[in-house]
Amino acid sequence: MNKTEEIVNGVLAGNKRSIAKAITAIENCTNQGQELITKLFPYTGKAHVIGLTGAGGAGKSTLIEKIVREYRSRGKTVGVVAVDPTSPFSGGAFLGDRIRMAELSTDEGVFIRSMATRNYAGGIARATKDAVKVLDAAGKNIVIVETVGAGQSEVEIIKVAQTIIVVHAPGLGDEIQAIKAGIMEIADIFVVNKADREDADKAVIDIQSNLQLSNKQTAWKPPVLKTTAITGEGVRELVDKTEEHRYFLEGNTECRTTLLKNRAEAELVEAIKEKVADTLIDELRRKGKLDELLQRILEKKVDPTSAAEKVLKETLKNGGT
Repeated sequence: MNKTEEIVNGVLAGNKRSIAKAITAIENCTNQGQELITKLFPYTGKAHVIGLTGAGGAGKSTLIEKIVREYRSRGKTVGVVAVDPTSPFSGGAFLGDRIRMAELSTDEGVFIRSMATRNYAGGIARATKDAVKVLDAAGKNIVIVETVGAGQSEVEIIKVAQTIIVVHAPGLGDEIQAIKAGIMEIADIFVVNKADREDADKAVIDIQSNLQLSNKQTAWKPPVLKTTAITGEGVRELVDKTEEHRYFLEGNTECRTTLLKNRAEAELVEAIKEKVADTLIDELRRKGKLDELLQRILEKKVDPTSAAEKVLKETLKNGGT
C-alpha cells in the first residue's frame, strides 16, 4: 500500500492525522493532492455544508465555536474550515481560528482547519472546496465554512455551502451591508449577533425591512435570529433553524437538485478556466512566446486582452496545440 492509499484509508476512517495530511497536500497543490481528491470524491455528498459569512467584528468565530458545541451535544460530528485573508504582500494569513477554538480541537468528533485565501479571486480558493470534500469523505455530519466576509467572498460561499448564514452585529454599519443585493440573495438565515447591545432590535428590523423590499420569490423565507455568542444565547434556536433548512432542501427535490447542479457547474467552469489558462501559459513559455508578448504589451503595441484573444484564436486554429 502506497502513501496515498494510506492517507485515503485514514481519511475514510476519520483519522485526524490523515485528514490533516490530505488537506496539506491539497493546499500545496501537489499531484498527490489531486490524486487524493480523485479517490475521495466518490465518498462525498453526505455532509451538510454550512457557509457562515459576515463583516469582521461580527463575532463569527465565537459563534461557530458555540454552534459546534451544540451540534456535538446532538451527537453530530463536525468539520470546520476557517478561511483567512492572505496578505497580498507577504502571502501570510492570520489563521487565528484554531487558537480561538483550541479547546474543541481535542474532541475526536471535531476537526478544525484554518486556510488562507491565497488571493484567490472571490475569496474561496479551490483548496478550500477540496478541504470540504475531504471532511465530507471523512464522515463529518456537518461541515462549516467560515469566510473572511470581505467583498466577493460573501457571495462566493454559495458555490460551497447548502445553508448560508449571514452574521451581522449592531453598531458596525452592518445594517448598510444588509442592503447589498448579493447578501440579500444568498442568505438562508440572517443572524444579528451580540444581541445584548441596545441597538440589536434595530438591526433586526432593518434586515427584515430589506427582506420585505426584496423581489426574490422563494419557498424558503430567510428568518432573522438574534444570538449572543459569548453566552451561547440563541445558538440552539440557530441550529434548530439550520436543521429546518436542511430538511427543507431534502424535502424539496427540485430545489436541492438545482442547488447541487449549479454548484457543480460553477466548480467545473472554474476548473476548466484554471486548467486552460495554465496550459496556454506553459505552452507560450515552452515556445518562447511569452516574453515576446510581454514586450509588445510594454511597448503599447497591443493590450493584454487583445493579446490573450490572439493566443486563444491561434491555439484553436492549431487544434488546441
